[in-house]
Amino acid sequence: MKSYLLVGLGNIGSEYKGTRHNIGFDVLDEVAKQHELSFETLRLGDVASFRHKGKMVFLLKPSTFMNRSGKAVRYWMQQKKIPLTNVLVITDDIHLDFGTLRMRQKGSAGGHNGLQDICDQLNTTAYARLRFGVGAAFSKGRQVDFVLQPWNANEVADMPIAVDISAKAVMSFVTDGPATAMNQFNGNALNPS
Repeated sequence: MKSYLLVGLGNIGSEYKGTRHNIGFDVLDEVAKQHELSFETLRLGDVASFRHKGKMVFLLKPSTFMNRSGKAVRYWMQQKKIPLTNVLVITDDIHLDFGTLRMRQKGSAGGHNGLQDICDQLNTTAYARLRFGVGAAFSKGRQVDFVLQPWNANEVADMPIAVDISAKAVMSFVTDGPATAMNQFNGNALNPS
């Protein structure tokens, strides 16, 4: 049976809940909700798993804090013998407008410390990622403050739709493969063309 590892990036702790940087956690929470799963706190992260259309799917929310996410990803890939092609990392992206989704099968970290640590730990940039646009409404040097802030009121109103579509994109990666998922979901989740 093929196994998949879906990794949502974020920071543990109630002070980070509902912040832009934790969108990876939010998307995995939605996947878990839709499949009636609960997470279990295990080594290096919160983990849930389920069978889906003949495949085994593992959800991982690393407990290592964002900038050390690679250690958890590497550990769970090894534990569950999951090939790199079956790993998808969900993360925030300031280079994309709010609600824009971009799935890629490989690429640079784009200045994202969580993705960079995964690249460093796995010694490759050739892993799939789903970037969720959080916008860039911050002044020079205020990026960290921005991504660690809660969503604004307009964003909060749109979040249920954006997160639901992101969860569907993640599951499409598992069932249909990355090419189909990219064709179907890349673009603005709130205003599909």
